[in-house]
Amino acid sequence: MKTIDELLADGVSGKRVFVRADLNVPLANGEITDDGRIRAVQPTIAKLAEAGARVVVASHLGRPKGAPDPAFTLAPAAKRLGELLGTEVAFAGDTVGSSAKETVAALADGQVAVIENLRFDAGETSKDDAERGAFADQLAELADVYVGDGFGAVHRKHASVFDLPARLPHAAGYLIATEVGVLKKLTADVKRPYVVVLGGAKVSDKLAVIDELLGKADRILIGGGMAYTFLKAKGYEVGISLLQKDQLDKVTEYMERAERTGVELVLPVDVLVSSDFPDLKTKAPAEFETVDADKIPADKEGLDIGPKTRELYASKIADAETVFWNGPVGVFEHPDYAGGTSAIAQALLDSDGFTVVGGGDSAAAVRTLGFDENAFGHISTGGGASLEYLEGKTLPGLAALEG
Repeated sequence: MKTIDELLADGVSGKRVFVRADLNVPLANGEITDDGRIRAVQPTIAKLAEAGARVVVASHLGRPKGAPDPAFTLAPAAKRLGELLGTEVAFAGDTVGSSAKETVAALADGQVAVIENLRFDAGETSKDDAERGAFADQLAELADVYVGDGFGAVHRKHASVFDLPARLPHAAGYLIATEVGVLKKLTADVKRPYVVVLGGAKVSDKLAVIDELLGKADRILIGGGMAYTFLKAKGYEVGISLLQKDQLDKVTEYMERAERTGVELVLPVDVLVSSDFPDLKTKAPAEFETVDADKIPADKEGLDIGPKTRELYASKIADAETVFWNGPVGVFEHPDYAGGTSAIAQALLDSDGFTVVGGGDSAAAVRTLGFDENAFGHISTGGGASLEYLEGKTLPGLAALEG
């Protein structure tokens, strides 16, 4: 995989460099609520601009249905990128149309432009190779060189991620190089004890990574909505908690396998439960009680790990040399149910090991709850991409950069 430093050594002054970034930031009323992904790609864009490149930044945002949708415009991200770079960033109102062509043509050496949301064109995400390739051909007309730095999208076989690098000289940006380096530390020559914390809503989203980690991790700590399928598999009442009944057999198999192979698979011993899901908009005080994990009332729902579980999990993380955390362990968006996720984050900070926050909601939680991002070993920009890498899958975007 060619690095951006090699690309810079070859010279990029005057060249149009297409940077596939990940500017898929959360928005509320048109305002960015977490700019972490923009800040993550800033070093690559800044370095290219300093070297005299004419930088064309492209990304997706949200899930528009292959057509323009004002709710998913990249205009706020372009504005924020300009603020971070300390320079004006031009914005094109389309992807490959007249606005994009004119905006790119007007760039001088060292200037930066952002084109509109790639998913406004159906060709970006099409499963038809020809349709996707046709869109990649149009994108290629905007550039001389391609730099892949949107780690959060490398697990997608999309036109700008997979097809476009084949059409242009290409290299990996600083963010992708960093992310891949970190993931190698989690899969090859891992320092032990190796502890994995998995949360989030659905156990089905994590089955493949659990399957892979049962042969690699020393301890796997389970939290979040997915924990209740594990508790049910142990024969416990889980009330109206999130439950995937169709996964009970698989979960039972994994628990048995963990016991056979000596992997500690640790489940909550107490939980916070309520009969009402909290109001995440007003964040009004919630009514809840703490119960043992095997005593959840039939009419109540588990919404966070309890204090005894927080202490247990912290003790399991304390001596770790490597920790990977993906998925909040409670409804952290509400202050009454943020304690468990906050405790996991603090346990990572208290650890002397190499700590990785695996993107997505985990990264959002770290920022929302006020933790110093720089205190962790690494905060990934791609939760889904990280998980698929750990599952041992070939990621299309990385394969394209290696080609």
